[in-house]
Amino acid sequence: MNILYFTLFAAILVLGIWLIQRTMYRHEEQKQLNELKHESQKSVSPIRLRAYERLTLLLERTTPEHMLLELQSKEPTALATWTVPQLQQYLLQTLRSEYEHNMSQQVYVSDEVWTLIINARDQMAAFIIAMASQIPPQSNAQVYATTMLTAYTSNGETPSDKALSELKDEAKSLM
Repeated sequence: MNILYFTLFAAILVLGIWLIQRTMYRHEEQKQLNELKHESQKSVSPIRLRAYERLTLLLERTTPEHMLLELQSKEPTALATWTVPQLQQYLLQTLRSEYEHNMSQQVYVSDEVWTLIINARDQMAAFIIAMASQIPPQSNAQVYATTMLTAYTSNGETPSDKALSELKDEAKSLM
């Protein structure tokens, strides 16, 4: 009978020690994971913030105002000498190249924000095409640029504005 009590006591003792060790092991493992996560975030956060900055620039650089100002700085006589199709092609190419240059940044933002950026790009391309279709192709590019800027500024909140707002909100949540 005494052997049975000692065996039962030893089994309970071993089980108790095992449970305590298991709990301590899990606690230590969780602590190490938290430390790794914290260290990882220290190095990833600056990279993510740079991605948010680059995507902000993408959205700013693909507005009609910015693209036209950039064209004016590169080619001061372009609006006076180009036709509507030439300017349309330049704007679409600028939009495409800005997007392609920043495509890799999507890994640092949420799917929702990236979808808004894609939507902003697509709607800007559609806007450029729609505005060009309203102007005779042989017209001076200045007429197209003026029409486009007037329509763009009177649209209220643009898809780029919406994407930029979400991008800023997401970046603020990192800090």
